[in-house]
Amino acid sequence: MTKDAPAPRLIAENRKARFDYFIEERYEAGLALQGWEVKAMRAGRAQLQEAYVYLRGGEAFLIGAHLSPLPTASTHVTPDPVRTRKLLLKRSELQGLIGAVERRGYTIVPLELYWKNGRAKVQVGLAKGKKQHDKRAVQKERDWQRDKARLLRRG
Repeated sequence: MTKDAPAPRLIAENRKARFDYFIEERYEAGLALQGWEVKAMRAGRAQLQEAYVYLRGGEAFLIGAHLSPLPTASTHVTPDPVRTRKLLLKRSELQGLIGAVERRGYTIVPLELYWKNGRAKVQVGLAKGKKQHDKRAVQKERDWQRDKARLLRRG
């Protein structure tokens, strides 16, 4: 009898990323966090709206993710809500991401922040930016699906 791993618990989601980008590949990365950040994430005080991933010196960093400190945060640490946090990826994954960003013009965006086996993970996506007409097409399709569902319920 095997014990199934519990489903990942979602902390924060970046919905805007799916609207602004075509996500082509997804990677799971760990995060280098401080104690107060883990507590804030357990309380659900995290946002990925303005966040992005930056590659520098063969390493990946999460910039702009907002973790609001709890009022009971440690007194000897000065919490910085938008601190740059290091992403923990395998070297082979990192090399693939660096190649895609530098040579093929992709960008890396954080998609979800979640707990997996008691550890905070962030799902990052290798993405290409959408043009304005692509965004309009997505919005039009979404509106049509909503109207269609409404008509089917009514009729």
